[in-house]
Amino acid sequence: MGSATKPSAMRSIFYQRCPRCRKGNIFRYSIFRGFPKMHERCPVCDLKFEREPGYFLGAMYVSYALGLVTVTIFAALLWWATGWWITTDTIWAVVLFLPLAPTITLFARVLWIYLDQTVDPER
Repeated sequence: MGSATKPSAMRSIFYQRCPRCRKGNIFRYSIFRGFPKMHERCPVCDLKFEREPGYFLGAMYVSYALGLVTVTIFAALLWWATGWWITTDTIWAVVLFLPLAPTITLFARVLWIYLDQTVDPER
């Protein structure tokens, strides 16, 4: 009988799985069906995802940082490729970023849950 191993943390973050068991889904359905609702607890190991009211305030900071990095990369690539003024590049970078905002928001929540469970794991 083979032993079942946990998937890597990076793979689990990408697939939006529970940080404790790495099997249960954090969200009820895919973002392609609309903005998904979160499970209150992991369907496999019963880990509570939102520990307290206002828990995801930290995820907003993570989302802001990810958004800022994304817009900066877009602006730098546009500036390099087009040679436009940096103001024009930044405006276009923000426009290109807008469709990615919901995905980055969900990803920031997953990263926040993983960071919180790494720093202060729930037993």
